[in-house]
Amino acid sequence: MAESAELILDGKSITLPVIEGSEHEKAFDIGKLRDQTGYVTLDSGYKNTGATKSAITFLDGEEGILRYRGYPIEQLAEKSSFLEVAYLLIYGALPTEKEFTDFNHEITQHTLVHEDIRKILDGFPSSAHPMGILSSLICSLTAFYPKSIAPEISKEELDLNIVRLMAKISTIAAWSYKNSVGHPLIYPRNDLDYCANFLYMMFSFPTEKYEVNPIVVRALNKLLILHADHEQNCSTSTVRLVGSANASLYGSVSAGINALWGPLHGGANQEVIEMLESIEADGGDTSKWIDKAKDKNDSFRLMGFGHRVYKNFDPRATIIKKAADEVLQALGLQDSPLLKIAQELEQAALTDQYFIERKLYPNVDFYSGIIYKALGIPTEMFTVMFALGRLPGWIAQWKEMRENKEPIGRPRQIYTGELERDYKEISAR
Repeated sequence: MAESAELILDGKSITLPVIEGSEHEKAFDIGKLRDQTGYVTLDSGYKNTGATKSAITFLDGEEGILRYRGYPIEQLAEKSSFLEVAYLLIYGALPTEKEFTDFNHEITQHTLVHEDIRKILDGFPSSAHPMGILSSLICSLTAFYPKSIAPEISKEELDLNIVRLMAKISTIAAWSYKNSVGHPLIYPRNDLDYCANFLYMMFSFPTEKYEVNPIVVRALNKLLILHADHEQNCSTSTVRLVGSANASLYGSVSAGINALWGPLHGGANQEVIEMLESIEADGGDTSKWIDKAKDKNDSFRLMGFGHRVYKNFDPRATIIKKAADEVLQALGLQDSPLLKIAQELEQAALTDQYFIERKLYPNVDFYSGIIYKALGIPTEMFTVMFALGRLPGWIAQWKEMRENKEPIGRPRQIYTGELERDYKEISAR
């Protein structure tokens, strides 16, 4: 017999079916609640609301577990590549050798963007934020590929849209940076892999030869894998909600980019670096700032510590800390003042009872900001890097939502405004 729960409301018994996931997560199915009772549920911030059933990513915040399609994030970060993980998320299984070769080849062949993209880019002032440029240019792809906006498209057309988006976002992201600093745009190279190609477009110049450091490529590969999906976060939920209106993949992802742009979602690693720079400018005394963080009357808080979902250690943080150590060593930055400050803060969080009792451990944003800074990526590009990594997850979530034919998202509200009142002419107000 299927498990259920009983809700007693106004003396009437309402049966709520219990839904159980493959990892034994349980939820009350309230899909018929309003029809049966006239009531809705109120859950600001959706902290206790499951908006969908998904087979893509499993996250256990209490145990510090993250898996893509069943594969532990630790194994994928160590053994896989970003494009292989992208294929896994989007299509549900690790690719065969032929499938991966074809997928990689198709993406490589589509990294060029239409030359008119350059004209659109020229319309942005140099002060434009790279995230604003990225969102706009991704949405503009609907103009270059008008078939993409059709409510129903063939599997072949969808696969082509996926390849185009995966391929072109790295070019557009690099160009958004080049535009912001007034540097000449660099075209992609088909002889480089995905991560190396992006770094080449970001940092090379037409006037000189640029060699991509393989250690830096490996670190970037890990960073992108660790950010590839995180189930129903703000930007992913945005992509699914916009997509539920039958909006195109490009338009839905553009909306997700805008959600990620919000500092409460995608700006944490930038805030980490800004915090470290502030501490350095103040003399570098970390004990002073740790005391400020403990003072409940002080508005200062340590950025990059703790997580809304992970109540244990962020599993991604352990992986990325090792990558950060390797990159800083390889680039000769192991003695940098910012790193010293970061290490002292990290040590305090791992040994001080104040942080241990509150489980305020360093998270992925703490270490990713340090790596991006070491790579020479400016802070205003940090969220663009986040978007580059998160793209496969957005695509996979949008694709799953469409394949499951989920209804258009339309939350309810509890109205708290004025009661009905009569209109008054302006002379009588």
